[in-house]
Amino acid sequence: MRGYVALCLHGYMHVIALASRKGGAGKTTLASHLAVEAEVAGAGPVAVADTDPQGGLAGWWNARPADTPRWIDPAHGLSAAVAAARGARVGLLVIDTPPSIAETIAGVIEVADLVVIPVRPSPNDLRAVGGTIELARRARKRMVFVVSQATQRARITAEAAIALSQHGTVAPVMIHHRVDFASSMTGGATVVELDPEGRGAGEIRALWAYLRNLLTEDADNVANAARAAE
Repeated sequence: MRGYVALCLHGYMHVIALASRKGGAGKTTLASHLAVEAEVAGAGPVAVADTDPQGGLAGWWNARPADTPRWIDPAHGLSAAVAAARGARVGLLVIDTPPSIAETIAGVIEVADLVVIPVRPSPNDLRAVGGTIELARRARKRMVFVVSQATQRARITAEAAIALSQHGTVAPVMIHHRVDFASSMTGGATVVELDPEGRGAGEIRALWAYLRNLLTEDADNVANAARAAE
């Protein structure tokens, strides 16, 4: 964690991209929930940006009564949005992407430190994940799969995790299908805020802790490289 904190203090901004070429995978829900949890856990200031023309994350943020996470408007281009976030000394930028515009997804992946790929445990979703994997590999970016909208104790959930592991890292935390996720998004909140002791909240906390550790590993490598160059 020391490398992560040190880089944040020196103005280094981490960028997480939520990407999936398959619609309905849960990108927007994860983007909003991870951003809020990261802020609470001390990774802030945290900001979000929405590159999806459907504007799901923007709608959530506009409905949100709290003033965190911050909003970064990508209307003038992704480069300008990332520069604005850095100028505002943001510690973590979470970017949501559209499901079908490959050029936009590729652009977001290019600026990301970590690509989070949510995948529903269904045959159609597993077949469709190849396009997203290819974009991340082409950009040589670290990626991690998150099994989302899973059903408790369903065989296909475990089978999906095994299938995804053939292509890369699978997060040890699954996000299960819960009505609370949809309910919280409607009012611009998260399950952690509405029911801090609920199972959904526990899943989000555990997932952020795992992703933070991945970012920490990368931050330690950057910090070590910087020290070696001095």
